[in-house]
Amino acid sequence: MKPELILRISADLAMTVLLLLLMTYDLIGQAAHEWLGIAMFLLFILHHVLSRRWLKSVFRGKYTPMRVLQTVTAFLVLLSMIGSAVSGVILSRYAFTFLPISGGRAFARSLHMVCGYWGFVLMSVHLGLHWGMLSGIFSKHIHLPKTAVICFKIIGAAAAAYGVYAFIKRSLPGYMLLQNRFVFFDHEEPLALFLADYVAIMILFAGVGHFAMKLMKFIYKGKIKNENKNAR
Repeated sequence: MKPELILRISADLAMTVLLLLLMTYDLIGQAAHEWLGIAMFLLFILHHVLSRRWLKSVFRGKYTPMRVLQTVTAFLVLLSMIGSAVSGVILSRYAFTFLPISGGRAFARSLHMVCGYWGFVLMSVHLGLHWGMLSGIFSKHIHLPKTAVICFKIIGAAAAAYGVYAFIKRSLPGYMLLQNRFVFFDHEEPLALFLADYVAIMILFAGVGHFAMKLMKFIYKGKIKNENKNAR
């Protein structure tokens, strides 16, 4: 495995862990949340530096439905990250107190919540859209028996099913649509249980992205076959 690929995978794994930890917000304290947010933003920049070839090709080549889906999702992730970063700086009580910022906190709080929860969902979908590529890379270096692969798929399906329940239980729809203006945290709940729910939600939306990509590939290939038949 090439060093740049190792760095890219390591950065993506670190971003995944930080994304989960950032969702704990009040459970780990605002100071920790701010510093983790800064680390997340820096890794986000590194991710795009390492993906510079993809960025250069955005305005080149043919756009298939799969490529459109990937590009639109990446753009929405970018918007959510920028919104989270800007609102986070305005709301900062620790890392950016040296900046002469005053006012706009009410709007920034709503923006931070919307961008944070939409960003979590969109980044999970983004992960699922590229899952085929990632699994292909890992399968070249890690050979698992078929029984282990089947077990992982069953566990993933069960986690995704629970993720539907956790998505509703944790009130994410209300936060994403600003139906709830404040996020509720149960400080008596073990952090591990909170994170387990969010891991399940992440798996759910990664699965949505993965199967959306597979479905679009299937439809697109069928369309190409029909066009080739009609051209004969």
